[in-house]
Amino acid sequence: MDQAPGSPKDPRDPKGPGDTGPTDDARSLPTCYRHPERETGIRCTRCDRPICPDCMIDASVGFQCPECVRGGSGTGHPPGASRPRTLAGGAVPADRRLVTKILLGINVAVFVAVHVWSGLLDHLLLIGAWPPAPFGPVEGVAEGEWYRMVTAMFAHEAPWHLAFNMLSLWFLGTPLEAILGRARYLALYVTSGLAGSALSYLLAEPTAASLGASGAIFGLFGATAVVVRRLNHDMRPVIALLVINLVITFGWSNIAWQAHIGGLVAGAVIGYAMMHAPRERRSLVQFGSCALVLLVVVVVTLLRTAQLT
Repeated sequence: MDQAPGSPKDPRDPKGPGDTGPTDDARSLPTCYRHPERETGIRCTRCDRPICPDCMIDASVGFQCPECVRGGSGTGHPPGASRPRTLAGGAVPADRRLVTKILLGINVAVFVAVHVWSGLLDHLLLIGAWPPAPFGPVEGVAEGEWYRMVTAMFAHEAPWHLAFNMLSLWFLGTPLEAILGRARYLALYVTSGLAGSALSYLLAEPTAASLGASGAIFGLFGATAVVVRRLNHDMRPVIALLVINLVITFGWSNIAWQAHIGGLVAGAVIGYAMMHAPRERRSLVQFGSCALVLLVVVVVTLLRTAQLT
């Protein structure tokens, strides 16, 4: 329906910008008032405007839009109301990209460091066991250097490798951080990366070195697929992107496919727990799933170490 000239719409009007209304197409969904290109079936419980998943904030009843949340007492939520929560139950922070920015910064800092200090990369990458001399004193996970399973997640040697992983981290991580909240998002990232390291340690040759954030990135892929399915959005773009990455994983040489698959499976499992946990036991189920995956990581690492020593 066209708006008469000279009568601007009130932005708080339930039929504000982005709401096409039933007269346009009875079968179409309204669009988010902040992102007009996104259709949505969710409305703010306070102002009744349509909001997309990136904008909806979990309230005591239903969801609220960012403007209604900010329009409270200045503390970020209306007086007397429960603290706003993300879709997965996490607290809503002021900067929803902070953890992603920090992870990006760590990866870039490590990249700079390994190119400034010669030999540093040999102490960071994931390797089961070094062969005898002349490779020097660096030995590997089987010799007790378990820290490599963490440091390898942040180490990159080639600029293209770093650039590809950081672009993927930004585009996958920022919406996931907004949906999950900081603590849950960080738990997903770290646990998926460790799962990728564990499977690589288990299945790869002991002397095969691997490095990079790809295991954690594939964990974000797995969780993204779960979130998209949970919100009943179109799965085809996510599936297509995932298939392309899997083709690259198995089609190119010198790619640690074990880390990719380990991260993908862990991310999907944790993502499912994050999005489907019952509200009354939400935190227990969500962080409990991370703990179970970490337990599997420890068991796999111990078993592989026993084989190599």
